[in-house]
Amino acid sequence: MGNAIRLCRQQRRLSIPALAKKAGLSASYISLLERNERDPPYSTLAKLSAALDVPLSILVFIGTPSSELKMFPPTVADKLAAVSMKLLQASADNESEPALV
Repeated sequence: MGNAIRLCRQQRRLSIPALAKKAGLSASYISLLERNERDPPYSTLAKLSAALDVPLSILVFIGTPSSELKMFPPTVADKLAAVSMKLLQASADNESEPALV
C-alpha cells in the first residue's frame, strides 16, 4: 500500500506533512506507511483516500501486489491498471483547473 499512497500523494502534489494534516494523521506515520513499514487499518486507508480525493477502491487496487492479480488474464489486469491511472490523473487535472465563478 505504501507505493500507492506515495503515488497518489505525488499525483496530488502534496507533501507528506500536507497529507498528514488533511488526513488527521502524523507525518511520521505516513512516512512509515509509504516505506511499507506499517500496514494501515481500513480506517486509516479511508482517511487517506478521502484526503487524497481518491476512491478507496482505486487506492486499494493501485496498492494490490501484482501476484494477487494473477487470477486475471494479463490483458485484463493491464486494462484495470490503465483505467485506474487515468481516473487518478483525471481527478488531479480537475483539481488543478481554476474554478468557474
